[in-house]
Amino acid sequence: MPNILCLETSSTNCSVAIATGEGVLDIKEDKSNNYSHAEKLHVFIDEILKENQLKVSDLDAIAISKGPGSYTGLRIGVSAAKGLCFSLEIPLISISTLKSLALQVEEKNAIVIPLLDARRMEVYSAVFNAEFEQIRETRAEILDADIYSEYLDQGKVVFIGSGVEKFKAICEHPNAVFLEGKLPSAKEMCLPAMEKYKISDTEDVAYFEPYYLKDFKAG
Repeated sequence: MPNILCLETSSTNCSVAIATGEGVLDIKEDKSNNYSHAEKLHVFIDEILKENQLKVSDLDAIAISKGPGSYTGLRIGVSAAKGLCFSLEIPLISISTLKSLALQVEEKNAIVIPLLDARRMEVYSAVFNAEFEQIRETRAEILDADIYSEYLDQGKVVFIGSGVEKFKAICEHPNAVFLEGKLPSAKEMCLPAMEKYKISDTEDVAYFEPYYLKDFKAG
């Protein structure tokens, strides 16, 4: 049964989980408002392995949240993941940060739009259907009251993530549901990471880079 170490560092939540064929074996995370990845990521990795009687040599792959998100957080996570993959000679798996955030939604028959706070009225977003299939590409965009009307006019839409508070303040559509206080977590990375591992959907460790959306410029 494979063991996959999942690392999520795209937001202030420093999150580490172990995925097995049976699901989520364990998780450690720090959901404070401060970025603690540099201090806690490797500590969490060591602790979660020891607490589950595992050694690094027992790992079969490393999964990393690829972004978008915090530039520094993503760099720290990807550097740690690459280091482990190189030293252990195991594959690297990347998981969309917005996809794993969307997977926290338990609402049925609803479109899901994860919103990650960027700056001012800017967010990183994508759109997923009720089966969590992405139906609109990932964008960096400036919020306004009507920006998601196309989806809200169709029915219930669940908004989740650190950018929700911004949109809630300007959106009065009756079909909007807001899940506040939610951050990406390594827990929701476990299932997609295991699915990718089974079909050998992995990254080139030498050339993999986080998804920064660097081409975004505010108008």
